[in-house]
Amino acid sequence: MTFHPLGDSALIVDFADESSDRERLLARALSVVEALEGANIPGVIDVTSAYESVALFFEPGRIEGDVEEKIRALVAQAGVRGGRKARRIEIPVCYDDEFALDLARVASQTFLTGDAIIALHSSSEYTVACVGFVPGFPFLAGLSEKLRVPRLESPRTKVPAGSVAIANAQAGIYPFESPGGWNVIGRTPLHLFDANAQSPALLQPGDRVRFRRITRQEFETSFKENWK
Repeated sequence: MTFHPLGDSALIVDFADESSDRERLLARALSVVEALEGANIPGVIDVTSAYESVALFFEPGRIEGDVEEKIRALVAQAGVRGGRKARRIEIPVCYDDEFALDLARVASQTFLTGDAIIALHSSSEYTVACVGFVPGFPFLAGLSEKLRVPRLESPRTKVPAGSVAIANAQAGIYPFESPGGWNVIGRTPLHLFDANAQSPALLQPGDRVRFRRITRQEFETSFKENWK
C-alpha cells in the first residue's frame, strides 16, 4: 500500500503492490471506501474508488493531525470488502442491429456469432468498479474473456445515450450522448443519471449488474417511461 499526494487537498491510496489479482484489489478498494465513508472524518469531502486505488478529497484546514496516519489506520482495519451487501441491478438491453453498432466488428474479432456474443454478454454478472469519464458512466468488471476486444481505432464523436459497450476487459454504459471509443453492442432504455435525484447515478461502485435482453417493442415502452 502506497500513498501519493494529489495537490494539497487530496490523497491517493494505491493497493497495486498488495496483489496481482485484480478482483481482489477491487474488493480491497471498495472495502476501504466503505470504511472511510463510515468513519465520518471531519474535513473529508469525498472518497472515490478505482480498480486498484482510492482517492480521498479533503479540506486541509479541517483535518487535525497527520492525514496519512489516520487513513493508514482505517485502511489497515478495512481488510477486504464483506460488510455492506451489494445491490443487484438488472439492466434491460435491446441488441437489435440499429443499436448494436459494433456487433459485427466484435463478431469478426472473436469468431463468435452475434447470438453467441449476446448470450455471453447477458449471462455474466458484473461488478461496478468505478463511475467516471462522464457523470454516471459505470466501468464494469467481469466481462467474459471471449468478448475482450480492443477499443475502436477511431473513436466516435457521438455515441448515443444508453449505449451498452465493451472494450478490453470491461463493459460500460454511456449515460449521455458523448464521444467514445468502445464497441457498442446494444442500448438500454434506462436513464442512468439524473442530476435532480438524491442519488444522481443509477449505478454505484460495488453494485452487481446483469444485462437482460429485451425486444424493440419493450425498449420503446420502457424508453417512454424513463425519459419523460
